[in-house]
Amino acid sequence: MSTSTQTMAQNKQLVMREKNKQSKIAKSAVRGSTLPLVVLIAWQTLGSAGILPAQLFSSPSLIVTAFIDLVRSGEMASHLQISLIRALLGFALGGFLGLLIGVIVGMQKKSEEYLNPSIQMLRTVPLLAITPLFIMWFGFGELSKVLLIALGAFFPLYLQTFLGLRNVDKKLYDVARIMEYSRLEQITKLMIPAALPNILLGVRLALSSAWMCLVVAELLGADRGVGFMIQDARSFMQTDIVFVGIIIFALAGKISDSLVRFLENHLLKWQDSFKA
Repeated sequence: MSTSTQTMAQNKQLVMREKNKQSKIAKSAVRGSTLPLVVLIAWQTLGSAGILPAQLFSSPSLIVTAFIDLVRSGEMASHLQISLIRALLGFALGGFLGLLIGVIVGMQKKSEEYLNPSIQMLRTVPLLAITPLFIMWFGFGELSKVLLIALGAFFPLYLQTFLGLRNVDKKLYDVARIMEYSRLEQITKLMIPAALPNILLGVRLALSSAWMCLVVAELLGADRGVGFMIQDARSFMQTDIVFVGIIIFALAGKISDSLVRFLENHLLKWQDSFKA
């Protein structure tokens, strides 16, 4: 077989693989959207028929109308902006500290002995139990909200970074020794890349926790934000707006998780065993 024929055969295989991949993605998207579509259709049908009380279960059409009204009035943009700022600041602070301390504890046995037991104990304390202390210490301002979100984001990233570093194959250390890596090179070229699957999983879990803590922070004490919008709507029995807020949080969580999964697919291509 000539070289050109082999090249054509390889290109054909690549095209077929790409088509199969796109077909699988399309099928997965259809299957994933089936249940939500069925629920929405049934919900709208029951709501329009008056079987579901509108005051408790606003129909999807009413929820869409409420969302459009909030967007037109500018209220949605105002609430969403402050919520995103709180979530990003809290996640950045908690994620940075979780990654930093996770690396320190994961690499040094003495640091693990001193720090890990206390961190693991604090990790089991429900955030709702700590929230009153945050309010007493830092008040109802932005600081208490950001710190609460940071605390929620800290533990998942710390734990996954710690576990990822501890599970690094010992043979890689022999390779680093043979190549005469410095301590910094061991961290940047060996340990962090090897622990990257765990770290990215920690990022996903930290983002999820950050969104949940944002809801708690805004429900307990805020005058702006999507959580405040939900709480305010609840006081006036505006169920449609409550559902709008819930959907906003769900979409924000899904989008942020999808972004991290996108990073996983690109950063972990070198791992043959990795399954996105």
